[in-house]
Amino acid sequence: MENPRRWWALVVLAAAQFMVIMDTSIIGVALPDMQRDLGFTQGGLQWVFNAYVIAFGGLLLLGGKLSDVFGARKIFTIGWVVLTAGSVVAAAAGTAWVEILGRAIQGVGGALIAPAAMTLLMMLFGGNPRELGKAMALYGAAAPAGGTAGVFLGGVITEYLSWPWVFIVYIPIGLATLAAIPALLPATKGKRGSLDILGAVSVTGGIALAVYAIVRAPDQNVLLEGVGAVVLLGLFFVLQRSVREPLMPLKIWRTPGLATANLAMALLGAAWIPMWYFLNLYLQQVLGYGAFPSGAALLPMTVAVMIFMIGITAKLFGRFGAKPLIVIGLAVLAAGIGGLSLIRSDGSFVTDVLPASLIAAVGMSLAYIPAMISAMSGARPEESGLASGIVNTTYQVGSALGLAVMTAVATSMGTGNVLELTNGFQAAFVGAAMVALAGAVLTVVFMRKPRQVEQQEAVKTQA
Repeated sequence: MENPRRWWALVVLAAAQFMVIMDTSIIGVALPDMQRDLGFTQGGLQWVFNAYVIAFGGLLLLGGKLSDVFGARKIFTIGWVVLTAGSVVAAAAGTAWVEILGRAIQGVGGALIAPAAMTLLMMLFGGNPRELGKAMALYGAAAPAGGTAGVFLGGVITEYLSWPWVFIVYIPIGLATLAAIPALLPATKGKRGSLDILGAVSVTGGIALAVYAIVRAPDQNVLLEGVGAVVLLGLFFVLQRSVREPLMPLKIWRTPGLATANLAMALLGAAWIPMWYFLNLYLQQVLGYGAFPSGAALLPMTVAVMIFMIGITAKLFGRFGAKPLIVIGLAVLAAGIGGLSLIRSDGSFVTDVLPASLIAAVGMSLAYIPAMISAMSGARPEESGLASGIVNTTYQVGSALGLAVMTAVATSMGTGNVLELTNGFQAAFVGAAMVALAGAVLTVVFMRKPRQVEQQEAVKTQA
């Protein structure tokens, strides 16, 4: 029986996705003020961003497992409690280490919210393919919209209030969400099972060391960190083969489409997030835009993503399926980012940024939802939380690693003047475009239709 309040429930779930992703970007414009007030070093400032992303991406698998074991609504609720508490800590921080702690707590909350929200969405709409496409379009649009809105709102808040308010805004939203959960979201039963805590620690530590090594690589010897990352990630995979109830049973990768869809999501994040990051820097550091105008300049891209995901991608997915849209989406994204690589040090928003950014937004819109659905659709109901945790992890980890690599590429060109900055941004855009193009090619080569779809087409052919 369909839940009569499922569309209102979707509003809560989409809002959660919006807020979780916005939390990765809203602090960007506020970083200089935070550095001055909290005493961050130039190198240490990056951890205001990295503490959230690493905790979020590294613990998503555990969040998915917790959702399966204890029930999605319960974990969704706990996640909002943790995220709200982390926002309080981050807003009240008087020292650098407390700020980093608050951001990490926020990341833990996000890691609980995201997979639980996806599980709840599949429960509400999974029985109706037409409604699922629409629901996924709304939910999917919330992610890139949240990322871009974070830049815009961060600029407004920083310019007209102060940096603690980028965290304070989460507190009333968190309390309102917690109040709405009992009435709108369905109660869910978990299943008995144990938790692979050592696996969670090893994979989170491995991801953290890998990102840390890449970030520091241009300036320092990071051999020790790199070896540590390999050892911890290797330990994680050994544990998944040996423990009784692993965090990520390796057999789940036999699910049709899961591996390729996750690869597409990782490369999509590794292309999209660096593009967004360096586009914002180009607007501010080269074109001379302030915090507020820079955020406003990214709004056309957000609107395009929203329109295409909600109004077009869902219909195309129902007609053509996942693979063509993922391939075309990644190829269009590569073309858009490639256009941004032609930026000039004396360029303008209308000619250098707007057309290419809109093309990139169309590509993102076409690829994101089909890749997400493809990664989730083949999983068994009792593994939906795990599948959601995996696909969110690959996107976040891909984003973090892609940004770290492209930052190293950009800074290698120099940062002493506007011309050097522009050359570095051009190189980063070229690298991100190549990542997106590689994703399109790999999807063509490796993605196969789910077995049940092949069987249905065979029956139609025989008839």
